[in-house]
Amino acid sequence: MSFSRTSDIKFGGIFKIVFIYFLLCLFLFPFALIIVNSFKTTQKFIENPLALPSTLNFDNYLAAFKNMDYMQAFSNSLLITVISVAMIVIASSMTAYLFVRFNWRVNKVLFFLMLASMTLPFQVIMIPLVMIYGNLDLLNMKITLLFMYLGFGIPFGVFTCHGFIKGIPYELEESAYIEGSTSIKTFFYIILPLLKPVLVTLIVLDVLWIWNDYLLPSLVLLSPGHRTLPLSTFVFFSSYSVDYAPLMAGLIMTIIPILILYLFLQKHIIKGITEGALK
Repeated sequence: MSFSRTSDIKFGGIFKIVFIYFLLCLFLFPFALIIVNSFKTTQKFIENPLALPSTLNFDNYLAAFKNMDYMQAFSNSLLITVISVAMIVIASSMTAYLFVRFNWRVNKVLFFLMLASMTLPFQVIMIPLVMIYGNLDLLNMKITLLFMYLGFGIPFGVFTCHGFIKGIPYELEESAYIEGSTSIKTFFYIILPLLKPVLVTLIVLDVLWIWNDYLLPSLVLLSPGHRTLPLSTFVFFSSYSVDYAPLMAGLIMTIIPILILYLFLQKHIIKGITEGALK
């Protein structure tokens, strides 16, 4: 009986490992397909997308770099992402701190409204939002896009920080108040450093969202000089055809910066998620 049970446990463990690796290959297959086809010509891609390239041809990357105006698009994406994420992190953490530590009735109402807004799909308000900002002549401005990202990003940020702050002992703040500290100083010198794990998670999730976002920038940023990296890949689409090979190279060049960031911060992401759940 013991031998049979041990063999069943070993078989179950092997099956789980095989299944996990199968899922890993399944998820990585589209990314691998993009990499493989980025070294082909468009004709070779159309003939057989699954075939391996005969040679490693980097002409597609050079063409993508030039046609996408890569450095300008990269600068736009970097500027929008950094400023948006910084504003979301600071505003979300301060708002969550206000909701937790100040027991006002209006805070409960506002917190409930923020949570309710998370259930509202962007597609529902997409057209009215663009019409309103268009009538106010506020489209094709980076500051408008930053303001929209701030509005869409704060509810999730507040929800993420709220539970974490509730788990921080209030005695830490009381000791600071006894020493003559203000609420602002207490937040920035005591609460904010303790929020590091959950804030790192929030930063990475928001960076992934904003950097890869296509829909919202396509509605707001109309001129070519304001295009972000996802928008700049649209240059490979014409009215009747698509230049697939440089498009694949452009997608790889768009993904690489955010992939590097994720690889460096993945430990902090897992730590932030687990600590946030425990709080």
